[in-house]
Amino acid sequence: MARAFITGLSGTSIAAGERQFLREASPWGLILFKRNIDNPSQVHNIVDDFRSCVGRPDAPVLIDQEGGRVQRLAPPHWAAYPSGAVYGRLYDRNRAAGIAAAKLGARLIAADLEALGITVDCLPLADLRLPGADAVIGDRAYGATPDKVAAIAAAVAGGLMEGGVLPVLKHIPGHGRATADSHKSLPIVRTDRTALEATDFAAFRALATLPMAMTAHVVFTAIDALPVTTSKTMISNVIRGFIGFDGLLMSDDVSMGALDGSIGERTAASLAAGCDVVLHCNGKLEEMHEVAKNTSELTGAAGRRAVAALAARKRTSAIDLAAARIEFAAMLDRSSLSSGADPTATS
Repeated sequence: MARAFITGLSGTSIAAGERQFLREASPWGLILFKRNIDNPSQVHNIVDDFRSCVGRPDAPVLIDQEGGRVQRLAPPHWAAYPSGAVYGRLYDRNRAAGIAAAKLGARLIAADLEALGITVDCLPLADLRLPGADAVIGDRAYGATPDKVAAIAAAVAGGLMEGGVLPVLKHIPGHGRATADSHKSLPIVRTDRTALEATDFAAFRALATLPMAMTAHVVFTAIDALPVTTSKTMISNVIRGFIGFDGLLMSDDVSMGALDGSIGERTAASLAAGCDVVLHCNGKLEEMHEVAKNTSELTGAAGRRAVAALAARKRTSAIDLAAARIEFAAMLDRSSLSSGADPTATS
């Protein structure tokens, strides 16, 4: 049976030590990064090899394929996609056009992923873009108001699901006010709860029926002194309570600088707080062993949510990809928003 974590790998193929680890630890899923990606055939092979190692042909394989700055699959083998802010600007000019472009862009991303056997995209973001915040979200966000962000995020999720790819809503309950990059340090938000419920939390509340979500490594002092990922109060009272999210909840990467303690302690704290699965991304084998030691088999309510999340994956809808790519390019071109580095930048 699968254990309650998602792992990374170190390179473009599965090393001998990793292979043994996967067989013995049986992580629920795999997440891919640029270090794991060379060309389409190689990616397909590593995905298939992972599933063979864990003995589960439906084991989820995840990636962060947002577009803009966060795009693990990039030219020349894959198309470049615009940042979330581009859809937001389109939406401001014409709501319907913004929604249509966001959905079609996500549908095309899904086609890229499905061809490789990747079944989950860590997208959409429902984080708001707010003044004074750290640039880690920045142009990845769709906008500054919850209604707008939720509408575009719902379109993106819909496009992914039409392409047979499951979305992961992030970073619940909101990273938009963070004045630090949680990859490096712990962001602390001192906004009062009433304001948070009307803004940051509201965007996620409108998306509560999505199958999976990823936590924010952020402290909201009005509610608890602990980061969301390791806060039982934030998960039960805000994520499961006010927001009403009942899908599979995964932590953000437990190797990020925002969290304290050893990797094993971070893993145990995340699960004790109410995360269903822990995400560990850096591909360091010694840390992967520590994560595995501090997780159990994915059973009970968490196991049921995991089964339900995978069951939400839809059969791919028919699409003329060549025509859709031409249509998508025309949407961006007509908007006069596709020029410059911001919409198509990759990292």
